[in-house]
Amino acid sequence: MADAKLEVLVVDDHPDTLRLLARELGEAGLAVRCAASGEEAIDAVASGRPDAVLLDVRMSGIDGFEACERIRRLDADLPIVFITGLGETEHVVRGFEAGGTDYVTKPVSAPEVVARLLAHARVARLARATREAVDAAELPMLALDAERVSWLNRAARELIGRVVPDARVEVDAPLPASLAALAAARPGAPARAAPCGTELEAASIGEPGAFTVLSLRAVAPGAPARSGPPLTAREAEVLTWVARGKTNRDIADILGMSPRTVNKHLEHVFEKLGVETRTAAAAAAQRLRIGGA
Repeated sequence: MADAKLEVLVVDDHPDTLRLLARELGEAGLAVRCAASGEEAIDAVASGRPDAVLLDVRMSGIDGFEACERIRRLDADLPIVFITGLGETEHVVRGFEAGGTDYVTKPVSAPEVVARLLAHARVARLARATREAVDAAELPMLALDAERVSWLNRAARELIGRVVPDARVEVDAPLPASLAALAAARPGAPARAAPCGTELEAASIGEPGAFTVLSLRAVAPGAPARSGPPLTAREAEVLTWVARGKTNRDIADILGMSPRTVNKHLEHVFEKLGVETRTAAAAAAQRLRIGGA
């Protein structure tokens, strides 16, 4: 029996097929919502996010591909599983290009669909929880790609705004000149900038890799530096792509690993941030013993 908390949105413009799928998935333990068109599906996701979407490819009006693209703009993590016919390879390829997570072929096997939806929903929940935890964490954090800002959480924006009110830190842009010295931070060697008389310290919390993940704090001159990167280089990379809104499948393609491996890295990041639920904020500075803000 499936997790009764899992809610799936089933989308098909054939009433008989829609009723059949809804009944079979409901009997398997899923909570089912239905949409009879791509337009209805988009409205349904916008009004209340399900845990997954089961989406037919062939529909009148907005077809499954366009519906998927528009749903993906609303939610980067939502698992979208296409229903396609046997031998329709071009639909599978186009579905993934549109942002689909997986596909099943007709005739649909309810046990297979349930197993796939449960697996994808678990990964999606973890990715969403990790991104929300990073954004809600008390520890100010930002990531750099070379010397350009890849992402920063709310705590980092608030700290920078308080210490350096004139600095504008933007994603995909270099650090402002007044903070450029922070990009020199390396594991075991924090960097500091003092643009307004108060020092802002950046400590690397990830091993050297494609991205530099930094924690920030305001410090008094001469205050002892923090130590110990808690994230591996791969974990820092996965965390950065999650924070930028990429799905596990996207991250797997970017980093050349399997979605399962991405999921394992996410679990480690999740644990190191000290977060157990999607709404819990990590008291990361204390848990990881890398200093306070």
